[in-house]
Amino acid sequence: MQDLVASRTALGTSLMRALHTRIDPQPIINDPWGDRLVPDLVIEAIRQRALSVMPDDSRGEAEAASESIVDAWLRSNPAYANVIIRSRYTEDALQVAIARGVRQYVVIGAGFDSYALRRPAGAQHVAIFEIDHPSTQSLKKERLGECGISLSDSVHFLSADLARDSLYTVLSRSVFKSNEPAFFSWLGVTMYLTREANFASLNAIAHCGAPGSELVFTYLDEEVFRSTSASDPFAELQRSVTSMGEPFLSGFDPKALAEELLNVGFELAEDLDDIQVGERYDPTGVNGLRPSKRSRIAKARVAEKM
Repeated sequence: MQDLVASRTALGTSLMRALHTRIDPQPIINDPWGDRLVPDLVIEAIRQRALSVMPDDSRGEAEAASESIVDAWLRSNPAYANVIIRSRYTEDALQVAIARGVRQYVVIGAGFDSYALRRPAGAQHVAIFEIDHPSTQSLKKERLGECGISLSDSVHFLSADLARDSLYTVLSRSVFKSNEPAFFSWLGVTMYLTREANFASLNAIAHCGAPGSELVFTYLDEEVFRSTSASDPFAELQRSVTSMGEPFLSGFDPKALAEELLNVGFELAEDLDDIQVGERYDPTGVNGLRPSKRSRIAKARVAEKM
């Protein structure tokens, strides 16, 4: 992500979650906040970008329906289903963790995540730690203020550039309790980091979490980086994120993931591919949620310290 610029992908995914809540027949998440937290100038930029790739004879009609242009652009993005499903999967796992006594939720690369604004009654006592780049977090806090939203003292914003600051150091400056289990989410981040940075981050998360802590993260099967077909859906998605200055850099090998996680202190609990998560969360296809091929979501537990 470019310095001093809020993550464009974070802004886009926030709008996607709100769009799903508004238009899909049977929403699997209820997240209306994207339409409020994302500035109008960002929405207008998306509209202009969508118009720029439309045939000339379609622009006049489209200009009169700016909201539908933005919605259609977001809905057609190859990452749309991934964004929706990963949120639902994570919050399902978080709910189970809270039920068994976890009282800390760490959102790494929080972006414009809105869980703190809509958490269920049974999670009001959970301390939430949102960690993200200063520019993205600054814009989010600004938008919260402009919307007149005041969050409880249990929500902690931790501004950090994790390419330079260690997660352990960031959390140690807060009221985070490293001797108590926590739930970590790390969504839509690993593909933007190098392989070395990903394993450094995984090691840091395991080091911060007490035994029994859990992590949900998304990743790309590294096989996608070997495709040479320009028509591959992944190639389209890669072009899109690259044009926003946030290219995909790496993935993991699903066959080696369990062993690699064990080496940094995690036990793999679940690893689902695009077909499996689609069947779990949109089995009849009513919402049209078909995640990108080779996209995966995994859950792991911090192992007992030796």
